[in-house]
Amino acid sequence: MQATTSSADSNVASRIAARVRRIKPSPSTSAADRANELRRQGKSIVNLVVGEPDFDTPAHIRQAAAAAIERGATRYTLMAGTVELREAIVAKLQRENGLSYAMNEIIATSGAKSAIYNAFAITLEPGDEVIIPAPYWVSYPDMVLACEGTPVTVACPEANGFKLTPAQLEAAITPRTRWLLINSPSNPTGASYTAAEYRALAEVLGRHPQVMVMTDEIYEHIRFDSEPLPHILAVAPSLRDRTLIVNGVSKTYAMTGWRIGYAAGPVDLIKALDTLLSQSTGNCCSVSQAAAAAALNGDQSFVAESVAVYRQRRDRTLALVNDIPGLSCATPPGAFYLYINCGGLVGKTTPQGKRLQEDGDVVMYLLESEGVAVVAGTAYGLSPYFRLSIATSLETLEEGCRRIARAVAALR
Repeated sequence: MQATTSSADSNVASRIAARVRRIKPSPSTSAADRANELRRQGKSIVNLVVGEPDFDTPAHIRQAAAAAIERGATRYTLMAGTVELREAIVAKLQRENGLSYAMNEIIATSGAKSAIYNAFAITLEPGDEVIIPAPYWVSYPDMVLACEGTPVTVACPEANGFKLTPAQLEAAITPRTRWLLINSPSNPTGASYTAAEYRALAEVLGRHPQVMVMTDEIYEHIRFDSEPLPHILAVAPSLRDRTLIVNGVSKTYAMTGWRIGYAAGPVDLIKALDTLLSQSTGNCCSVSQAAAAAALNGDQSFVAESVAVYRQRRDRTLALVNDIPGLSCATPPGAFYLYINCGGLVGKTTPQGKRLQEDGDVVMYLLESEGVAVVAGTAYGLSPYFRLSIATSLETLEEGCRRIARAVAALR
């Protein structure tokens, strides 16, 4: 009977394609699932894992969706997105970034993640390389692997502000390099590139015309200083013909569940995305497109109001974390995460006698001992750290920090 079960397991495994077997589930999703499992078992859990605004979608956006339903805008749209939405994206890029794009250089996607994955799918041949600065969003390397590419991760230490340097970029480029992926402000560190830093990277890219640039700008508006965020194409317009801009409405407008992202770039890339998506997912939800257009075109006061709340949460949580012996955290200039250095806890022993050997052990200890759910830095490609999301109430954050402090105090 045992042999039969083993054979059945082998047959099941073999029917899954290698491109899927080489990737792993999202670590942040796995951490959230573990926290929810413990909560179902009756354990008190402070969940600081999920990068999702805890605000409701603004009323005028919800009303635009309801109006779209009432007027019958519930059918298929153009594959690239409705004219209304793409006009709103064109206007946004011009107004906020000083960039001019035509309608045929824009495509709406079912979330920004879809835009990134499908951009890799249309451009990568087996073995093509994608340079990914680390720490990185957990999905980047696995999306490259799923498209039979090779992720080339470059460790960007805290001493460099968690940002890629020109020397690192130059050293990472090979004849197989297809993309450089830049996320600014970044998940998980909030790191943001200055105009001078973009200019220096662009000088390197100028010597390597085969390298395309993908910019993940999903946290563009969640910034905590008064300086406007520069755009790489405003600094280095010569890169325009090989740059794909990826953005969306999920983080800025608290619209994660609406699933609307977009890409702007050269016509050949947009046309190929249109072709691939037309044979896979089809167009985005028509009602969500109406809501996204209202978000981009409408009252922007929610953006400033929500960022002010995030800033208050950041500052309070940062102070509490930096008061805990063995933990330290640099001040993030953007996004809604703290990337906390826990190197001071590695090597310590829990009350149960277990030695904490790496950041994954620290994270598991916080969860099992005090019910605080965070994500280990190994998931983001740079240790020893853990990511804590501040996209939750101040009361929840303060309780989480109290529990972390209690857990740390119990170590020896």
